[in-house]
Amino acid sequence: MEITTWHLEQTSPDDLSTAKPPAVPVTVTRSELVSPELNRYLYSAVGGDWFWIDRLGWTWSQWVEWLDRPGVETWVAYVQGTPCGYFELDGSGDGDVELAYFGLMSSFVGKGIGGHLLTVALREAWALAGRWPGKTATRRVTVHTCTTDGPAALKNYQARGFRLFRTETEQAELPAETPGPWPGAAKG
Repeated sequence: MEITTWHLEQTSPDDLSTAKPPAVPVTVTRSELVSPELNRYLYSAVGGDWFWIDRLGWTWSQWVEWLDRPGVETWVAYVQGTPCGYFELDGSGDGDVELAYFGLMSSFVGKGIGGHLLTVALREAWALAGRWPGKTATRRVTVHTCTTDGPAALKNYQARGFRLFRTETEQAELPAETPGPWPGAAKG
């Protein structure tokens, strides 16, 4: 399968174009304790419909190794106390913050939550150094998305002020279908 990947960036907090608030109240909370179980759940629940398969084989130790680094943060969005999506920031670099993962669970897509959550994610990316003593202030926020991600992903990133800086196209072998939100469980 041919996959196109778009690499996008913001180079100033002023690049952010905020979304309107969603119709339902959304609470976004930082998960301050390293929890491989939580991140694995969010990764599967959000990415199961979009070929997020890179981390499915990770061991508990690999999750800890990834998450337990200064500048790596997980933020969870809730509607009426129910998780509806999340984002993961990788601020382990010097002044660069990557929006490593971002998305909503399928039952919350199309409700106006995605633009709001992305607005929150970008505000937190730009403010990340203030939460991590000794970190360099954020100079650049990046994200990448591809043809196997949700159909609104690229449009949402661009609507929030991200600019395209590189496009790549490659051939990749993917499973016949996405793993779904419960990898390994029978569908239906």
